[in-house]
Parts: sequence; C-alpha cells; structure tokens
Amino acid sequence: MTAAVAADRAHSGSTVHGRTTIASRAVRSVVSAVTAEALEVRASSVSVELHDQEGALVVVARTAIRVSPLGVASAGTGGTLLERLSAAQTTIRERVLGITGSTIARVDLRITSADLRERRRAA
Repeated sequence: MTAAVAADRAHSGSTVHGRTTIASRAVRSVVSAVTAEALEVRASSVSVELHDQEGALVVVARTAIRVSPLGVASAGTGGTLLERLSAAQTTIRERVLGITGSTIARVDLRITSADLRERRRAA
C-alpha cells in the first residue's frame, strides 16, 4: 500500500500539479515515531499496522504507555489514561496528515504494557 500526496506549487501565477508517492514502510515509521512521542515511550516499543479504508488509512498501533508509579503525584501527565489516549489519537491523526499528507480514518491504540519511568526533577 502507498500513501499518495498531491502537491500544488504556484509559479508565476500558474499552478503546477505534482504527485509524490510515499511507501507504506515510510508511513509506518512516521506513525511509529509520532505515536511514541504522543505516549512518551520509545519508538522501538511501538508496532504499527496500516490498512486501507476507502482511500484513507486505518492505523493499528500496539504500544506501551508511560504512567506514573502508584503513590507518585501525576501532575502534568495530561489527565486520565482514557483522556491521554483520546488526545494521542487526535495528535497521531493530525501529525501524520501534516507530515505525510495521508488521511487517517481511524486510530486504534492497543496498550500492551505500562512504562513506569518517573520524570526527572530539575535540581
């Protein structure tokens, strides 16, 4: 599967149309990196599948999620687990569209584990 991006460029008042094709492997790498950043985990812990749904992509990402250990204040984590996952879905959809031009119909996040790393405090 490939993601196609139509690119328009204005030149001297006229529009020149072009087309850039991005391999699915490259799109998977972008989705993996964006997902890792959104959930504050390493990209190596994210596995991505892409499926076509009437010309748009369906993203299925399996990943860990960073959470605060029990008993540790979770200020600044972005809300409940469900709120964070919902926000991550929106971020993934928007950033992948911005980077690759690929429209995403749906983002399925399948959480495989919890990453209990604590944030480092500034001294």
